[in-house]
Amino acid sequence: MTDRFEQIRAEIAANDEAIVAAVNRRLELVKGLWQLKDELGLDVVDPDRERRLRDHLAATSAGPLSGEGLDRLVTELLALTKSELNS
Repeated sequence: MTDRFEQIRAEIAANDEAIVAAVNRRLELVKGLWQLKDELGLDVVDPDRERRLRDHLAATSAGPLSGEGLDRLVTELLALTKSELNS
C-alpha cells in the first residue's frame, strides 16, 4: 500500500475514535440532564427540542452529508441515546 493510502486510513481511524468519544460524552451529558429533569419533574423526552436540534444541525451542516443522511444520523443518535440511558 502507498503511504498516502495508510495516511488516509489512519485519519479515518482517528476520526472514528473521535466520533465514539463524542457519543460517549453526549451520553454523559444527557444522563446528567435527565437526572436534573427528573428532579424538576420534567419529561425526559422533549419533541420540540429534538425538532430544534434537527433544524440547527441541518442549518449548520456544510456537507457533503446530505439532508437525508443527516436526518438518518440524528434519528439514530437520538434512538441510541434513549436506548443506552434507559437500559
